[in-house]
Amino acid sequence: MDKAVQGQKKFVREHPDTKLIIIDTLQKIREAGGDKYSYANDYEVVGKLKRFADDCGVCLLLVHHTRKQQADDKFDMISGTNGLAGAADGAFLLQKEKRTDGNAVLDVAGRDQQDQRFYLTKDKERLIWTLERTETEAWTEPPDPVLEAVAALVTAESPSWAGTATELAAALQTDMKPNALAMRLNVRAGKLLTDYHIRYENSRSHAGRSISLTLEPPQA
Repeated sequence: MDKAVQGQKKFVREHPDTKLIIIDTLQKIREAGGDKYSYANDYEVVGKLKRFADDCGVCLLLVHHTRKQQADDKFDMISGTNGLAGAADGAFLLQKEKRTDGNAVLDVAGRDQQDQRFYLTKDKERLIWTLERTETEAWTEPPDPVLEAVAALVTAESPSWAGTATELAAALQTDMKPNALAMRLNVRAGKLLTDYHIRYENSRSHAGRSISLTLEPPQA
């Protein structure tokens, strides 16, 4: 990853008029080994690319894969943890019902814009996607009851919590199994931090696996 970033910086220095860099795909520049699928590692990987883009004043478009499994939140279909989307300024998710379809839906989400959905048709002669229509109203994701419960637990009066997944399930008064709860928070950690300013960490020690939740109010 570091070599890839240094190579991109060298390219921008040699071509100062560069405004857009497309990486196809993330796996080609990702370092081999390590804990690839943790939230912290995914956040660090994209965080390095974002810092490069910000420092060089370029737009960086990173192509990545999706999972085959469906999800309530479409952006949870992005392969890996939510750390990828959490570190990036925004995400585009292009989907077709069938591989051979000439129609597709493009969902867009980002920090500085409303969520949007675009309906596209493929121009087979020019091999480009053309815009057919947009949704009348911007799509808004419904509240996640698990994240809402965490936000009610970790507040300004009680800004931190630590314990096991079993203890957290009891504290939230949820019927979810502890393992399912931990997995849900691992996937949704980015949204928990972005929307509720609560940092989620899941660590392992000789005493077992533990969860910590810390309120991090936005800086004024």
